[in-house]
Amino acid sequence: MSHRLRGQGVPLGELFSFMSSLYFRGKLAYAAAFSNAPPGIKGAFVITPSGGLVPPDTVITLHRLREISAGNLDPGDVRYSAPLRRDAQLLADRICASCQIILLGSIATRKYVDPLLGVFGAQLMFPREFVGRGDMSRGGLMLRCVASGEQLASIPVLGAVRHGDKPPKLKPLARKTRAHCSDAGSAGTLL
Repeated sequence: MSHRLRGQGVPLGELFSFMSSLYFRGKLAYAAAFSNAPPGIKGAFVITPSGGLVPPDTVITLHRLREISAGNLDPGDVRYSAPLRRDAQLLADRICASCQIILLGSIATRKYVDPLLGVFGAQLMFPREFVGRGDMSRGGLMLRCVASGEQLASIPVLGAVRHGDKPPKLKPLARKTRAHCSDAGSAGTLL
């Protein structure tokens, strides 16, 4: 991946999934499975520190990664908030009033909610099951939903209780057993 990043580039979703593991993989898989965007509008975007909203299939080079990562995820930092609000407004201008924008990032902090709520208002939603869950728990929950085909119920961010008691741990998934190379008859493929 490092070689590709320095050369032709890597899709942003793949890069963030590598860096952020379970949490981002869960968000990306969930968005791919359940987004229902209007025609001509991407169904998922990545919130970046200084590049606004970027579709996860956008190929990013090392130079571009440095550009979009130059700020802090702080609503008070204009390098973060200005591009995010700009892109959110462009999206808001293209969708109808009945469209829901589902925030899969943290709802417990101001970093995503404040800038997006100012643009989307009552259209900004989040999965109710996120309340009280940490990043890894949300990632695991989203991957389980993708596997089961069951979408989480979303509620408006506006006026919602976004902090709560920690819910029970997710039940462990059954482990998949891997065939040993000698059992599989092939020594070159590991999935």
